[in-house]
Amino acid sequence: MASFSLPPIHDNPDGGWGPSSSNMPNQFKFKDIPYAPYSKSDKLGRFADWNDLSSDVRQNAAGAPVTTNTRGGGPGGRRGDRNQAFGSGTASAFAYFHVEDESSFSLVDNKAAAPRRGSAFTRGRGASRGTTTYPARGSARGARTGPAGRGSQAQRGGRRGWRDWEKNNRTRESSVVISPQWSMLEEIEFHRLAKLRLEVDEPEELDSYGKLFAYDKSYDRVTTKTERPLQLVDRIKYNTTTSDDPVIQELVGKNVAKVYTTDVILSVLMCAPRSVYPWDIVILREGNNLFFDKRDGGPFDTVTVNENAADPPQDPAPPNPNNPTEKSAVPEIPSINSATSLSLEATYINQNFGFQSVIENSPPPSVDFAHPNPFYGPEETDPLASCGYRYRLFDLGITEDEDIKICVRTEVDAYSPGQGNPREGQGLVTIRALNEFDPRAQGAGGAPDWRSKLDSQRGAVVATEMKNNSCKLAKWTVQSVLAGAELMKIGYISRANPRDNTRHVILSTASMRPTEFAAQLNVSLANGWGIVRTVTDMCMKMPEGKYVLVKDPNKPVIRLYSVPLGTFTGDEEDAEAQDENFEDDE
Repeated sequence: MASFSLPPIHDNPDGGWGPSSSNMPNQFKFKDIPYAPYSKSDKLGRFADWNDLSSDVRQNAAGAPVTTNTRGGGPGGRRGDRNQAFGSGTASAFAYFHVEDESSFSLVDNKAAAPRRGSAFTRGRGASRGTTTYPARGSARGARTGPAGRGSQAQRGGRRGWRDWEKNNRTRESSVVISPQWSMLEEIEFHRLAKLRLEVDEPEELDSYGKLFAYDKSYDRVTTKTERPLQLVDRIKYNTTTSDDPVIQELVGKNVAKVYTTDVILSVLMCAPRSVYPWDIVILREGNNLFFDKRDGGPFDTVTVNENAADPPQDPAPPNPNNPTEKSAVPEIPSINSATSLSLEATYINQNFGFQSVIENSPPPSVDFAHPNPFYGPEETDPLASCGYRYRLFDLGITEDEDIKICVRTEVDAYSPGQGNPREGQGLVTIRALNEFDPRAQGAGGAPDWRSKLDSQRGAVVATEMKNNSCKLAKWTVQSVLAGAELMKIGYISRANPRDNTRHVILSTASMRPTEFAAQLNVSLANGWGIVRTVTDMCMKMPEGKYVLVKDPNKPVIRLYSVPLGTFTGDEEDAEAQDENFEDDE
């Protein structure tokens, strides 16, 4: 019987795992044996892949010139990036190289392809299932012929999704410059904000200011066939920030609440998960009081256009400072259809439509609230717009012991005659306007032509606007609910000529109840109040000072920064003082 003996075991003197190269016997060493790296993703079932241009290993290994794909910018174009690591994309040590004749050989076929029966446009019900379509007869020589194969427009969908690879690279600038002196305290993602909930009871009316005119119901009967021109109405309407409001300063002295803000600022915070464009809120903590303010000239003073569209309007990209002659990747946009121009145009339309759609001369008479407009000084000579301010108190406490109340200055634009007493909050109306610029322009979001669809297919127009302007409509609805308005009037206003952004016409006006419209938009006020309570608690934990809540321009994230007290106030004075000191030193 043959004996069995164990082979000698050579331990690794280095203490590592596996055999050591230092004491490996010669008969076990893999000497002069080529090794080819492989990957689990390799197609091992193919012994010859004639379609894989990304790994022409024979040419690369033999030093033959590499054919560059003009579309991809390298060997094999876009497919070259996927096989770069190892495996099928690397030169194989076992490949057979024979390129002496192939590099100098080419086939030229000038014979026209024989015409086939049938074409891409067939009669009857079209091509049968599973058949291959060929281009029409008479296609130019050199054009792509034959079946729609790899790389053809039929497979890529033509111009559908054009420059999709570039859209994600279009970065926006922040609404405020983040200074190095600022310190970031908190960062919250939108998906966390969307899970918050807080039920809030009906508010308490503190006081009312201003004067309201009656809404002109004749605008409800306007159609595309009886359109009216939008007029320029010169009226004064104030949009004062929280800290500069004299009424709020009086309420602070009475200590009626802990948080003070306006409906415009609060609606942005409550609808934050829907926002795409950047924004910022200045938060000032003095003692136990919080003030949510806006910056002058910030994003709160203008109205966005198609913010939530798949391809929203773009501003022209700034020139590259390193290469001023470089052509921008983003196509040149006409100035009237850029994001900034459309925002200013929409703001102009909203203001003038609200001024125009009220009856200033009685009957019906105007209604004065308990106090006159607090911002209208005796030296003002221009007439006031129809606007009423209602200061309302909301309780954000979860338990009865908690004393967290927020005072909100809300606005209403008119009242509806015959709906009750406006002084008691009955029949109040807010007026807003949606605008159409050019259905064929970049950023239109696939909106149908209002003049042809608004009367016959209003549902399609409304659905498109709810998709493209989800954030804007949600903010308007929240503002109307906060103000206690019973109706919200939305005008559909279009350009008289798509290439002229100075003349507009009113095509229609829709009337809806804010609470019902909020349900259609899937706007949750409980979620909005949960966001407000979360930000309030976050700021109450911080020491006294000034903070800025900033929406990231390119990510669904908000960040809380601590800033110096002098930020946004007196910057120009400080700069002038520094200039004067510099001149004195000279």
